[in-house]
Amino acid sequence: MNANETHCLQLLRAADPDRYLSVLYAPEDKRGALAALFAFNTEIARIRDLIHDPLPGEIRLQWWRDLINGTELGEASGNPVAAALLGTIKTYDLPRAAFDNYCEARIFDLYNDPMPNRNDLEGYCGETASALIQLASLILDAAKAPEHANVAGHAGVAQAITGLLRLLPLHRRRGQIYIPADILAAVGCSGTVLLNGSDQSAVKRAIDAMIALAGDHFAKFETAAKTLPVTLRPAYLPAAITPVYLKKLKASGVNAATEIADISPLRRQWAMFRASSR
Repeated sequence: MNANETHCLQLLRAADPDRYLSVLYAPEDKRGALAALFAFNTEIARIRDLIHDPLPGEIRLQWWRDLINGTELGEASGNPVAAALLGTIKTYDLPRAAFDNYCEARIFDLYNDPMPNRNDLEGYCGETASALIQLASLILDAAKAPEHANVAGHAGVAQAITGLLRLLPLHRRRGQIYIPADILAAVGCSGTVLLNGSDQSAVKRAIDAMIALAGDHFAKFETAAKTLPVTLRPAYLPAAITPVYLKKLKASGVNAATEIADISPLRRQWAMFRASSR
């Protein structure tokens, strides 16, 4: 790996341990490109933490969109993640439209608008987590990746919903609502109740409904994953350990709304190893 890619890998080690570990299971000559792709995701994901109102966040997202769609590598030399990403896009001929759609979906993160419905949630997850899996697959095996887009779809949605549930305490403090309004209504909850916790049983029902939705997508992924070639499996490893987090969330019950459901580094490594050995 070059210096920019090494920077990306170290960034992942601290900010996204699941994807960091998955990179280590990939062929050595692909690790730098995967690290660049996932570090880009990390940079975008933390924009909300760096801003006080949405407009600077949208400007930052637009900077990335303009960079990816028209700026040469040399002009990004001051940003190692950007430089590594542009090099990866060029080397593997990654579709720039996928990054544009990804950034468009991420605008939602900058505001406190409620997630309207399940279709919107699944679309958001598809343009973000599923797209990352598909892009990683193109890096690993461009010839076979397009055949498994549906697998990436379910894997990414399962992974993203689980991630949103794990971050529910953070989102509640910010006033963000990722649990769709139609799901909240179906279980007798509301956005207001979710945020203020005035009805703990309703909040738990909402969490359980999301766990069930993530589990449904994971089951579909697991069935379809039987056809995945070995070359593509590293792209799916972060999603493959979703059941470990869902089990933790289920055990946490309503406390998942106030305490981030995490697992130990050892548990994470063991889950990743088992997923890689299937």
